[in-house]
This record gives sequence, C-alpha cells and structure tokens, in this order.
Amino acid sequence: MTGSIIPLHHTKSSALQKKNRKSKMSSSGLKFTFLMPLMVACLMAASASNFHNDFEITWGDGRGKIVNNREVLTLSLDKASGSGFQSKNEYLFGKIDMQLKLVPGNSAGTVTAYYLSLKGSTWDEIDFEFLGNLSGDPYILHTNVFSQGKGNREQQFYLWFDPTADFHTYSILWNPQRIIFSVDGTPIREFKNMESLGVPFPKNQPMRIYSSLWNANDWATRGGFVKTDWTQAPFTASYRNFNADACVWSNGASSCKSKTSPSSASTNRA
Repeated sequence: MTGSIIPLHHTKSSALQKKNRKSKMSSSGLKFTFLMPLMVACLMAASASNFHNDFEITWGDGRGKIVNNREVLTLSLDKASGSGFQSKNEYLFGKIDMQLKLVPGNSAGTVTAYYLSLKGSTWDEIDFEFLGNLSGDPYILHTNVFSQGKGNREQQFYLWFDPTADFHTYSILWNPQRIIFSVDGTPIREFKNMESLGVPFPKNQPMRIYSSLWNANDWATRGGFVKTDWTQAPFTASYRNFNADACVWSNGASSCKSKTSPSSASTNRA
C-alpha cells in the first residue's frame, strides 16, 4: 500500500479545532489496509474525456472553463463568486473516476467539492470535499454520505501526497451493498448498507455528479479561525480524465439490465 492514510475525527468541527492534531497523527503510522481486496477487480485506467459531452458549467459567470481541446475543466474562485458544474447524465450505481489538481499555495478558506447528489427535501449525496489550508499545511479530505436528507456520517483524512502538485484520481464505487471512496486506487473508506439496523442507505434515487469551488472561510480551515486571503485570488482547481463505469438513468429506466452497476459483481460480498 502506498503511503499512509491518516484518519481524523468523524466530525468536522472537533477535527478542525485541534491545531496540533496534524503533527501528532502524522507520526502515528496509522494505515487503512482492509479495503484493498474489494477494489482490485474493478480498478480502471482513466481515459481522456470530452467535458462538453459529459458536463455543463452551471454557475460562476465565466469562472468555469473547458480548455485543452475539451479535455480539461477548470473552476475558479474570487471574492465575487465561485463556480461549479454538473453532469448531463444521472446515474444509479457504478464507479465514477475523476482526476483533480487542487488549489495550490495558500488555499485557506476554500472548499473544492466533488460529489454525487440528488437535489430535493429527501436528497441523497455521496461527498468528497477538499478543505484548503495555509501554504505547507496538508489539505483535509472530508467525506460524507446522505440518505433521505440525513447525513452526519462524516469522516476526514490527511492525504499522503501534495494534491496541488499534480492530478490524482478520486473515485466513488456505489452499489446496493456499499459505497467505497478511493484515492489513486487506494480505498480509504467503506460505507456499508446497514438498512437491517435502521440506517438509511442511498439506493433508490439516481444522482448527478456535481463539483464546485467556493468560499467557506467560516468553517473550512481550523474551524474558521484562518480566513481566506483574497490577495491570492483567483483560486483555481483543475479536472481531467472523467470516467464512468456506471448505469445511466434516463426516462425512468436504467441502462443496466438490473439495479446493479458494472462494478457490482466484484464487491457483492458481506
């Protein structure tokens, strides 16, 4: 397994309030290895995508751009506004891959969000959120799962590399049995279907892919203690190599023969 994945406390408030937590946990040597066998059969090489075909920029007044022969999408944030995009397709189960290069330098107060979601009062959502930090301090990777409008299933991690120096692959594997969050092919979190214990699980509503870059300086960095330095703006995050091995939902029907994704077979175990 490459590097160490350092888990933080499950709630964003307590984790961000402890300034010295980083140095203590970075030396702890904790590693997550128990999820690796689940993903071996379904890892896929990322391929170049045409962002015009797969996504639409939904807000930001020109701060979101598709460049490099339609193979790269960038989002920018300044003091006036952030920006965001969404997928043209809805999905119900599958494996979603996207390569991201996050805001470099002093990114304190910024959040880059990349997630599956269904909007509405009983929404479902599967979240990656990257919480910016001061130059030299690590990003915090924040994960969460919502079902029927209920969340509070947060887990946070320190990455074992600089996510601003190059592109890295962030993946969501979603099927009726579990959700697996992965980074560069390394599973970091598994959220199992525990409906038998009364825990809601997102499995009945198709979701779109969303991403946004926005200002959250009231909570994102050290619980809001460190604010956004607007002299560093514009802040920019980049995306490439989107891939979806997934069931597309259209006109009330799935592109798959059953309510399982092409990747379900490899993870269909307890």
